[in-house]
Amino acid sequence: MRRHARRGEAGREVSPAASAPGAPAPRVTPSERGADVGRRIGVGLMYGLWKPRVLGSWRVPATGPVILAVNHSHNVDGPMVMGVAPRPTHFLIKKEAFVGPLGPFLRGIGQLQVDRTTADRTAITDALAVLDQGGVLGIFPEGTRGDGDFASLRAGLAYFAVRSGAPIVPVAVLGSTERRGRLIKQLPPLRSRVDVVFGDPFDAGDGSGRRTRKALDEATVRIQGQLTAHLENARRLTGR
Repeated sequence: MRRHARRGEAGREVSPAASAPGAPAPRVTPSERGADVGRRIGVGLMYGLWKPRVLGSWRVPATGPVILAVNHSHNVDGPMVMGVAPRPTHFLIKKEAFVGPLGPFLRGIGQLQVDRTTADRTAITDALAVLDQGGVLGIFPEGTRGDGDFASLRAGLAYFAVRSGAPIVPVAVLGSTERRGRLIKQLPPLRSRVDVVFGDPFDAGDGSGRRTRKALDEATVRIQGQLTAHLENARRLTGR
């Protein structure tokens, strides 16, 4: 009979093997229960502060591993997707956000810390664990905030997709940067409309199972074409 990992601190899973006497420090992996708590918080905040219009959320597979590839032009984009996505989501978030009390909170709701300046093996292991457990991984494939047009993608998205075999669902967040709020200029105006458009899932690999540098480069080109096409379609649908 398969043994299930027991719950650890901060809403994460602790491997039973790692808990044996004399074993190394327990390896913790992000728990979906924590991400579900984060989703519930996101629902209250996003719908309470703004007016999200969500299109195509039914396209997200109901079960199994999925990668949400989200354009990124504003800090609110990640929390917005967490709040409106139909499944709990574990986002890869820059380590600079894990400061003070925000660090334990983000880890507690199943979010993943990543060092963008290096090949962060811990973040890679945690992200693959989410997918291995059939969860939803959220990625900003551009790596940082910008125009949110998918014009420049890092190789991480292709690696996770090819390595795990998980389908990618493109997500376009539109309207978060159109205007500044009056009370808090760093946020969109309160009760303004933000559109979140989910696209059709697709496979990044070519079906060969190859994980070579060439295969990842080719997958990145395919991914960029799909994401760019989705963004253009989302703009037509929403008029933005």
